[in-house]
Amino acid sequence: MKKQKKLAGLQKRKAISGYLFILPFIIGFLAFMVTPLFQSLYMSFCNVELGPGTFANQWVGLANYRRALLQDIEFNRFLTESLGKLVVNSIAVMVFSFFVALVLNQKFKGRALVRAIFFLPVILSSGVILGVEYDNALLSSMQDMIAESSTGASITGAIKDILVTSGVGVRAFEKVFEVVDGVYDIAITSGIQIIIFLSGLQTISASMYEAAQIEGCTAWESLWKITFPMISSLLLVNWIYTIIDFCMRSDSDLMEKIDDEMVLQLNYGFSSAMAWIYFAVVIVLIAVSSLIISKVVYYYD
Repeated sequence: MKKQKKLAGLQKRKAISGYLFILPFIIGFLAFMVTPLFQSLYMSFCNVELGPGTFANQWVGLANYRRALLQDIEFNRFLTESLGKLVVNSIAVMVFSFFVALVLNQKFKGRALVRAIFFLPVILSSGVILGVEYDNALLSSMQDMIAESSTGASITGAIKDILVTSGVGVRAFEKVFEVVDGVYDIAITSGIQIIIFLSGLQTISASMYEAAQIEGCTAWESLWKITFPMISSLLLVNWIYTIIDFCMRSDSDLMEKIDDEMVLQLNYGFSSAMAWIYFAVVIVLIAVSSLIISKVVYYYD
């Protein structure tokens, strides 16, 4: 009885610490995000008429949503392509970050330096440095110079041409080569996932591997019987984070179309409707995939 009360008190203190940790985000969300969120939702059902220093919302119901889903062919194509890239990119990031975390969890000389190098993408993909990477004129001119001076030949390109010519699994190989060509993007977006997987790997007791080795388990069997089940709960966390992180990127064709409709065409209602459709589809994808993944998650005390 005392042990149960002690565990309940420990869980309560952990819950309080967790809520205090996310309290700044909750306050910021309630203060700065809730009102614009509902304004955007209301605008998606309206035709926004702009005037000098003012705007008026004219209720049109589901007209903007019907236009996006039934009339605008470009939006449907961009939405389908974005969802396809989302799934492929998310799976690639998960696989890459998991196996990098396995490597970084091993004992070898210079392990701290290697871990720091793999965490650099988190720093490089944040704030000012990200802006320097994409907007720096010097880097842009250097990239153009490299592109002009290169012959355009690559090993992956040659292999792709051979496989496409042979007609063997063309669609599957195209997806594989898309991942290979985008390995830089995968690496630069895997920093947080690597850290989360690595923290989970470090909580696994070494005695479990020692017992498995004594029983004759191979390293491959230990991976699937011990490592994977023990960090399966983090798989769900990383999957949700990866999807949200991908959807937050503004360099996709879909996000550029939404931005152009709002900034250039001044169609605030139509752009809001497209944004909410994208948001709803992503939420449904997260819910369905999380339900599937949760079936194989192993929770332990």
